[in-house]
Amino acid sequence: MRITFLGTGTSQGVPFIGCDCPICTSDNPKDNRLRVSVWIETPEASIVIDSGPDFRQQMLRANVRRLDAIVFTHSHKDHIAGLDDVRAYNYHDKKPMQVYATEETQQALRREFAYIFSDISYPGIPQVTLNTITASEPFSINGLVITTIKLLHYKMEVLGFRIGDFTYITDTNYVAPEELEKARGSKILTLTALRHEPHVSHYTLAEAVEVAKGVGADETYFTHISHQLGLHDVVDSALPPGMHLAYDGLVLEL
Repeated sequence: MRITFLGTGTSQGVPFIGCDCPICTSDNPKDNRLRVSVWIETPEASIVIDSGPDFRQQMLRANVRRLDAIVFTHSHKDHIAGLDDVRAYNYHDKKPMQVYATEETQQALRREFAYIFSDISYPGIPQVTLNTITASEPFSINGLVITTIKLLHYKMEVLGFRIGDFTYITDTNYVAPEELEKARGSKILTLTALRHEPHVSHYTLAEAVEVAKGVGADETYFTHISHQLGLHDVVDSALPPGMHLAYDGLVLEL
C-alpha cells in the first residue's frame, strides 16, 4: 500500500486568507496545507478519500493517472466541493466514477451538484455511480476491503476508514471505545489535530496524542491542521516518539 497525503489542512487551508501570522507567511513548504485528502494505492484499487475544493490541484500535483473511486467521510464542503473534476477521469476511462458515501452524504452531493443527477443530461457533466456505505458494515472496492469507523463531528456522524494496516480518522472530537477498537493493531494511524485550543468538533493536538497512545499504532500522523497549531517543524519536533505532523505530499509505504 502506498499512501499520499494530498492535503493536510483545515477547511480554510493554510495560509489562511488575509493572515500575516508566522505560519501563513512561512517559506517552509510543509506549512502550506491544502484541504484534507489522501490517496491510497494498492494492487486492487486506487482511491481518494474526500474530494475537497483543491481536488483538481491535488490530482495534478500528485499525478494521479488512475482513480477507481472516491470515498467520502462526510458532506461538509471542504470534503466534497471538488467532485465536478472527476470529468477528467470520465473522459480518459470512458466510464462513471465510483463514489462511496452514506445516504446523508449522497443527499448533500445531489443537492450541491444537482446538474450531475438531473433527469436532463447535459454533455460533458460528470458521470458518477453512487454506492451506499454505512457506519456498521465493511465494504469493498475491486476486492479491497474497507472497514468503516463511526465518528462524531460535534453532533454529526462521519466516517473514518481502516484499510489493511492503515487507519484514517479526521473531522472528529469523539470516537466511541468500541469504534476506536477497530483501529487497534494498525501500523499507521492518521488522526485529526486541529490546534491547541479546544474546538467544538475537532481534537486538539493534546487530545489527539492521547487518543493515538490508546490506539498504539506503530506510527501516527496528524492531519486537518490549522494555522493556529504552529510552525510544522517546531510542533513536529516536540511530539512523542512515533508521532508526526503529516504534510502535503508526504508519501508512506506499507
